Amino acid sequence: MKAICVTPGRELEVRDVPTPTAPAPGHVLIDMDASAINHGDKTFLRMPAAAGNALALDRHNVWGASGTGTVVAAGAGVPAEYTGKQVAIYRSLGRSPESIGLWCERAQVPYSTCLILPDHVRARDYCGSLVNVMTACAFLEEITAAGHRGVIVTAGNSATGYALAALARSRKLPAIFLVRTEGAREALCRLGVEHVIVTSEGFTDTLGVLSAELGTTAVFDGVGGDLVTRIAPVLPMNSTIYLYGLLGGAVAVSIQSALFMMKNLTVRRFSNFESQTVKDHDKLVTALKALEGVIDNRMFTTRIGKEFRLDQVELAMAYESLDGAKAVLLT
Repeated sequence: MKAICVTPGRELEVRDVPTPTAPAPGHVLIDMDASAINHGDKTFLRMPAAAGNALALDRHNVWGASGTGTVVAAGAGVPAEYTGKQVAIYRSLGRSPESIGLWCERAQVPYSTCLILPDHVRARDYCGSLVNVMTACAFLEEITAAGHRGVIVTAGNSATGYALAALARSRKLPAIFLVRTEGAREALCRLGVEHVIVTSEGFTDTLGVLSAELGTTAVFDGVGGDLVTRIAPVLPMNSTIYLYGLLGGAVAVSIQSALFMMKNLTVRRFSNFESQTVKDHDKLVTALKALEGVIDNRMFTTRIGKEFRLDQVELAMAYESLDGAKAVLLT
């Protein structure tokens, strides 16, 4: 079968590799339909250990962590309900030496990396979704367990921002979303999101008042850099900034020492892989089952920008859009 593989120099190339025919125990074989290229696919190609321990490659070095397809065979121990179903996949939810990455014609992954999609949706519309939905789910579980009762989301217009908006609303958890443009604010408001602030001149005054009123002491930071520097002084007491995104690039975060003392601020990393929701197999399966019932919410769909064949991977990796739409590889 055709597959996009990683070279020793961390480049990508299309190769012919053996097609898997008999799934390993606990695994499913999936005829792939589409794979969205997420930020993580690019980041981890350049920096394999960007989120801690690098995800091990399979024996063919097939790349790709997010996608959708149809389960064509299931190994021993896999619940019967998976066979024949269209699924959304986030390969990184389960680290297995038997896995075969998703940028190929037929993947092999643990069944606990898959979410069964409803029959009435088009699978391709979720080809980059599960990573964002599970990130949002695991994050809200973590901050709730830590005693936080509200959240500020810095990358409000991102796919993960949309997922956080939907799940926070279902949990009745107060949430504030920061976006860069008025158009992004209007798009979220049209979807019923209540508290959206454009990060223009003077926005921190509005944020300070609203965050104190709502008690949003957890910050999901999908941007980094200067934005964290700007919002830190107006956060409520006992706030925790959870660093997740790298969109701010090399811009440093600068927080005065006095703020840590005055507000009892905490800064820490958030990692899907280290969350209890993902690390605990039973909790992961429970979370996936719960998400099955709400995944058809339009806020969870993947924003598809342009579609590419596997042999166009260089063009797909170079694709950028202004509105966050993603390049999608079709098999």
